[in-house]
Amino acid sequence: MSNEAPPAPGAPAAVTSRLSRGTIARYTTGSLGTGGFATLPGLVLTYYLTDSLGVAALAAGAVIAIAKVWDVIIDPVIGALTDRDRTRHGSRRRLMLIGACALPVLFALTFAVPPSLGPAVAGIWVLVTFMLTATAFSLFQVPYIALPAELTRRYDERTRLLTWRVVVLTFAILLFGAGGPALRRVSDDPFLQYLVMGVVCGLVIGIGMLVATAVAGRAASVPPSPIAESTTGRREVGNEPASRRPAVLSRDDGAADGGAAPDGGTDAAAPGIREHFAAGIAALRRSAPFRALLGTFVLQALATGLMLAGAQYVATWVLHSQAAVELLFVALIAPALLAAPAWGVVARRIGKERSFAIASVVFAAAALSILGVLWVPGDWIYVPVGIAGIAYAGMQSLPMAMLPDVISHDERTNGAGRAGAFSGVWTAGETVGFALGATTLSIILAVTGYVSSTGGQIVEQPDAAVTGIVVSFSVAPAVLIALSLLTLARYPLRRADIE
Repeated sequence: MSNEAPPAPGAPAAVTSRLSRGTIARYTTGSLGTGGFATLPGLVLTYYLTDSLGVAALAAGAVIAIAKVWDVIIDPVIGALTDRDRTRHGSRRRLMLIGACALPVLFALTFAVPPSLGPAVAGIWVLVTFMLTATAFSLFQVPYIALPAELTRRYDERTRLLTWRVVVLTFAILLFGAGGPALRRVSDDPFLQYLVMGVVCGLVIGIGMLVATAVAGRAASVPPSPIAESTTGRREVGNEPASRRPAVLSRDDGAADGGAAPDGGTDAAAPGIREHFAAGIAALRRSAPFRALLGTFVLQALATGLMLAGAQYVATWVLHSQAAVELLFVALIAPALLAAPAWGVVARRIGKERSFAIASVVFAAAALSILGVLWVPGDWIYVPVGIAGIAYAGMQSLPMAMLPDVISHDERTNGAGRAGAFSGVWTAGETVGFALGATTLSIILAVTGYVSSTGGQIVEQPDAAVTGIVVSFSVAPAVLIALSLLTLARYPLRRADIE
């Protein structure tokens, strides 16, 4: 049964209705897939290349960087395609389904490198399969990010939706961050270890994505902006007459709001891929809130991506325990599961942007304190990691809840139908951040003399390499978070700007 409240007299349904529990459940289940894909490759792929396939640290970083650059290129294209699907068919579901079905196979292939191949060929294998896997993921992720702005227009409902999404996301990070590496212990054969992990985790990621595709149809039924008919037959947006707004097409002009054309047919004026590349760049140039939020999120993705890629190295060479990587993730994510709803409560009281800043400061302080393991390695590391986990929940849920506000703010100023362009640029920025995290780690490892190895080979690391690992897990992320606070300070939107 739906939990949606009836609209007030004369108010648009999309503005007044609450999202049903079923809609929230189906949408947030998609984060089981997005969280799994964002976590596991970032956690084990660099280590898989350097310590199982024998690929040099710089080459491993190059493999991941090239794959992510491809993501940056393809994401705006997918943003164009998903906006065109929304215009022509009234739904973003088609690309989401393709990505959800293709990803499990491609994900397994990424970790199925035959042991007889040398480091060079193995690196090429991983590069090609991971690029294809990333493409399948983007086919789902880009339209998935665009949906919240279309599911509800309400400021607090978006916070509610994205808070529960982050609850599932943090659970997925815990599941894949601890469970994925644990699956490697099913065999002593390094090839079978990673193959089993790739097959099982790929299937779970795909299932989560498939469940979320069901909500795309509901998003198509929600008007992208409050619209009323004027006595002249033109549409009025919000409370302003059409004459004072940027050009908004009438019903006779086509589906300007990004929905299906009135006759259900194809809108011949649907923008193409080139136009959406331009639209993504234009959105970035004209929207100061988007620039500030994206810049903050990219810097923080770089910081968390750096820590994520370094966790396995910390477990192996600082804590001297392969199982420690699972404990690090339990320490990071278990507190976050409880903290995500709490950040939603805080945001409703003091605003999303202030809550986001508080979470960022707490995370930076916790990360910086981890530097102490250089002199006193031990289990105490799990305490600051747990504090960082509490902050991380806010650093994920709050910017995700702020992005739909940015999109709706742009709609009121420049017209609707550009959610895919925003989400394409957003996904590309997030991808760049995480890619640069892994690449930055590989550069630090190379500079400090890290020794790569093949599966089963025993090596010793120089002290400089161990120091580099700790710095990449503590000082470097803290500095990046501090820089992100400078861009967050330029974010101008508040509750009154949205409602």
